[in-house]
Amino acid sequence: MALNPSIFKTRALTALVFVLIMLTGLLWNQWSFFILFSFIHFGCWYEYQKIITLIDKEYALISPFHRYGVMIAGWCLMWYFTNAGYHLGGTSFHAIGWWVGLVFLFVLPAGEILLSRKLNVKNIGYSVLGLLYISLSLGLLTHLRTLYYGHLVSAWGSMFVLMIIGSIWINDTMAYIVGSLIGKTPFSKISPKKTWEGTLGGIILSVLVMGIIGYFLGRYLNDGATDWRWVGQWAVIAAIASVAGTFGDLLESKLKRMADIKDSGHLMPGHGGFLDRFDSLLVATPFVWLYVMWIIS
Repeated sequence: MALNPSIFKTRALTALVFVLIMLTGLLWNQWSFFILFSFIHFGCWYEYQKIITLIDKEYALISPFHRYGVMIAGWCLMWYFTNAGYHLGGTSFHAIGWWVGLVFLFVLPAGEILLSRKLNVKNIGYSVLGLLYISLSLGLLTHLRTLYYGHLVSAWGSMFVLMIIGSIWINDTMAYIVGSLIGKTPFSKISPKKTWEGTLGGIILSVLVMGIIGYFLGRYLNDGATDWRWVGQWAVIAAIASVAGTFGDLLESKLKRMADIKDSGHLMPGHGGFLDRFDSLLVATPFVWLYVMWIIS
């Protein structure tokens, strides 16, 4: 696939605006982060339900209570995974998310029976998959962001999120460029434009760039002394995010092929919708979260 200058320019310009919005939400404070990813959460859910409806027409028959209730239930997962930085009237978001989530756990099936006069297990299954795919992932990302809130190393929470997103952005960009320039071997039938050369090039360059960032950041924070643990942690997280993110992209491509659509939405020119933009993040986050909780923490 030859590099198309016009397409690349459109993607680059819209990506620049996207990066500025994302960085503002990520770095301003914990509230800007929560608002940004709450918006992303509902955007992803809207597109997910549209795609599932195209795949299985029966899902279109779910009641509005089911349609919007499962979105709110998923949002409760984000509330549940917050740390000490979030309170509402003296009550922690964590507690609110727990209790409201429990209520929805019982109310949603009951409401489905009352409104539809039957319990459609298949439609509930689609919604449960959405909770795992979208809400749990963004909940774990929220947990990483607030993991060390109130501690001397509180900046690590923001850093973990930036490491994941930065790794995915570098991987996606480099995979596109390398694949466009030298890509010849198809990677998967699910996404015919992907090549092995582009995929491996993106992962390798992502690990390399993030490792270099970790090297210089480690030296800066350690008064010029080299701390190879920083290099290792940044490189490992980059590898996990890039590899898992690649499969996240393939998963969303498979869903779109099943729904017979090109893009999940029209959020950004040249980049598609919410799921097109965050498909890699949704799959990469749980794996990075496991690494952080089991190895780093």
